[in-house]
Amino acid sequence: MKIKFENELYYWRGPSPFHFITVPEKESAEIKKLSTMLTYGWGVIPVESLIGKTTFTTALIPKDGLYRLPIKNVVRLGEELELDDVVKVTLNFNIK
Repeated sequence: MKIKFENELYYWRGPSPFHFITVPEKESAEIKKLSTMLTYGWGVIPVESLIGKTTFTTALIPKDGLYRLPIKNVVRLGEELELDDVVKVTLNFNIK
């Protein structure tokens, strides 16, 4: 399964500071429908992501009914992403 969307890059200063892009409501709902086939526990969903020319693996994190995509520094810096940039994202899921 593949999902494409665009949303803003933001910084979250929590116990582990990180940059994220929120999966929009419509796309989060699609993921939620299939979450039992995708998750490996705690609602976290492994995903292969594509931003620009960079492909990376990570896991979507559920929060407030939506999913958050963590953006690794190697991706952010390599693609020259800045806070509040609207980023095109492709998510590839391995349905079991």
